[in-house]
Formats: sequence, C-alpha cells, structure tokens
Amino acid sequence: MAQIICIANQKGGVGKTTTAVNLSAALAVSEKRTLLIDCDPQGNATTGVGIDKTTLEKTLYHGMIGLAPAGSLIVESQIETLKVIPSRIELIGFEVEMMEVNGRERALKHLISEVENSFDFIILDCPPSLSLLTVNAMTAAKSLLIPLQCEFYALEGLGQLLQTIKRIKQSLNPTLSIAGILLTMFDKRTNLSHQVAQDAEKYFNSLVYNTKIPRNVKLGEAPSYGKPVLLYDATSVGAISYINLANEILNSP
Repeated sequence: MAQIICIANQKGGVGKTTTAVNLSAALAVSEKRTLLIDCDPQGNATTGVGIDKTTLEKTLYHGMIGLAPAGSLIVESQIETLKVIPSRIELIGFEVEMMEVNGRERALKHLISEVENSFDFIILDCPPSLSLLTVNAMTAAKSLLIPLQCEFYALEGLGQLLQTIKRIKQSLNPTLSIAGILLTMFDKRTNLSHQVAQDAEKYFNSLVYNTKIPRNVKLGEAPSYGKPVLLYDATSVGAISYINLANEILNSP
C-alpha cells in the first residue's frame, strides 16, 4: 500500500509545487513506483512534468466528481516509474459543484483507493489555500509535508495550518501525521535563513528535515522546460537536495 504524502501550506510561493514535482521525480529515480496528483486548479505541477494540458481529455476534476475512474486519468511522464494525474483550471468547479454533496471531503480519498495498491508513493500537490481541495488532500493523505520558506513571517502562517490539521484529525482523518517540515529557499549567506531554521528547529524539533532546499537558479528554470530539475540538470544543488530529501524520507522509520 502506498505512502500518501500531502504537500500543503496555505501560503503561496513557499515551494509546494517545486517540492511535489522534484520529490516525486527523486522517489521515482530511486525505483519507487510514484504517482503525482496535481490537486491545484492552476495545474503547475502538471506543466512542471512536461504534460501539455491542452491535449488532455480527462483530468483530476473528472475523477473527483465521479465521471471517470482513477486509472483512466493516469498519464505517463518522462520518468518511467513516475505517473501523473493532471489538473487544469476546470478543477475550480469541484468546490462549487460539490458544495451540497455529503462526503465531499472524501472524494479524493475514494478516488485514490482505486489505485493506491499500484504505487509505493502518492504525492499530492495542494493549492495555496485551506480550501475544500486542500481538505480533500489532507483527508486522503497518511502524512503531511509542510514546506516552510526561509523568509520573514514564515512561521507566522503555520499556526492556521496546524489548527486546520487538528480539525482534520478530529473529524475526517484521525491517523494524519506530520511527516516533516521542509525548509525551502534557504540562503546560507543570510542571517535570516539561519534564524528561520533555528526557530523552526526550536519549535518543531525532530519534525524539521535535515535536508534544506536552497535558492537555486536551476530549480527556477526547470519548470519552463517542463522537466523536474533531475532531468534538467542532475548535478545542480537543487537536484541533489531533492535526492537527499527522498533518501531521508525513504530511510525514516
């Protein structure tokens, strides 16, 4: 049965999609059967792995509203062991159309249950909000990876996210755990990055991953080529950091 990891933070620009795409790729090249599910209507993870959204007949939206089985939504990527369930802007319609439907928070969980035995890891990329889509991802996941950017106010928004996690555990997913907090956009030259890292380790102790994701030009360039950074420049510090993160996850108890 797959490890289902939700990558969430209600703040935008913290490295959620970058982490979803590149962690998925790193797990896949470690010979783990990996499924990346793009739960964000912006569809940036879909684009980031090189999928042309205009060619898609069905997306996550069709599965979430019950019009298509999960298996029919899976698309190949440039890495043999990495499969994708893509998204497009129509996913916005899920929240409106399911507003009055009982069990709407479990739509993604039901969809994933059809295919989870076929994968070792399922990575869920969430939108930058605490919306019904994010609630679905947290309800479907076994654990949560929280990207935390090494910038001013970084820790301030975590309180709201932790309250949401608490409510999800109470009502929808009692076994949900925090897999770890990932420091992103780390710049070893600045005092601020080191201060955020120290504060995170002080408050969250062993939950903070040893791996830190640096500010890296190649990480920023890779999505415009429709490639995970591992395929764009495998020797870059960005690629190496995500390989290290994958190893840390694979070796965790």
